Amino acid sequence: MTEQNIGTMEATAASETEQQAPAAKTFTQEEVNAILAKTKSQIERKFASKYEDLGDPDELRSIKTDYEKRQQEQQIKRGEFEKTLQEMAAKKDAEIQKRDSVIKEYKVNTPLLSAAAQYRAVNAEQVKALLSNQVRLNQDGEVEVIGNDGSVRYRDSGQPLGVEDLVREFLDSNPHFVSASPATTNARSAISNQAPSKVDITKLDMKIPEHREIYRQYRKENGIA
Repeated sequence: MTEQNIGTMEATAASETEQQAPAAKTFTQEEVNAILAKTKSQIERKFASKYEDLGDPDELRSIKTDYEKRQQEQQIKRGEFEKTLQEMAAKKDAEIQKRDSVIKEYKVNTPLLSAAAQYRAVNAEQVKALLSNQVRLNQDGEVEVIGNDGSVRYRDSGQPLGVEDLVREFLDSNPHFVSASPATTNARSAISNQAPSKVDITKLDMKIPEHREIYRQYRKENGIA
């Protein structure tokens, strides 16, 4: 067989093969849309069948939305309730502080002032201010005198130190906070009746105006500058 015959046969075979091959399908836009809609419907039916016992999906979404809304409302109410609790707690704390202030005034400040006056402090208020940080109320509302380390102080007898003890101890250690003993009427008269030149100036109390005047006359008569 010649090469020409072989070429003719191959061309004929190729032509027959092309004729036997199906032509490519071309879809319109409407057909594409229809295919997509069908596919979507099949997928929805496939998944919907698993949850069909739960009811309509739209109804489920509505239930979920209502639930979330109720949750938000409860959170708001809970926040308002917590705020109310905080306000009540603050009010209670204020009342407790007021009560403690009254108790402290009655059991701490007043006894300090009273003891300072009893022991002739020059300025009772000053003594109270200096010693108030050494007196406290314990959990039972009882007065305690404490040291610099915060521990309760005791007498030598083993009894707790009292407010009066604290004031007396302070004034004994700081005599410049104590006023001088006032001269009696008889002592004042005895000094006043003496002539300035014969006065015993060691007996004069410079806190008494009359004694200061006598001392001034004494210095004048004796030429003391």
